[in-house]
Amino acid sequence: MSTATAVTPLTTEDAEALVAAARRAAEAAGVTVSVSVLDAGGHLLAFRRDDRAVLISGETSTRKAYTALQLDTPTADLVDAVQPGGPFHTLPTALDRPLLFLAGGVPVRRGGRLIGALGVGGGAPEQDHAFALAALETLA
Repeated sequence: MSTATAVTPLTTEDAEALVAAARRAAEAAGVTVSVSVLDAGGHLLAFRRDDRAVLISGETSTRKAYTALQLDTPTADLVDAVQPGGPFHTLPTALDRPLLFLAGGVPVRRGGRLIGALGVGGGAPEQDHAFALAALETLA
């Protein structure tokens, strides 16, 4: 009988650290963003929208995080999969879920296990992805 090693869930403190780190990375690049952190169940643990960030970035950051969580993959790696002919082409319209296939969402893991997800919106997709990756480094 094997026993799984317990992994500490994503805490509010972790989530706030991720938000702060993503915002620092965005500020260093001169970009205003929204940042969302979800726990493993898809519940919002932390959220912050910069005062000057476009309003829709709040929604996109949360949807990117949700998509990364549900598919356990960075959203940047899924963009081509939803294009015509891609394996997930119909997925965005097949489900009644807030999936968003734009770069900026990343799964959060601890001890190799999925414990949540982080989404960044407001910059160009490649910038949002870079800010999210920079934030993940704070949990290492």
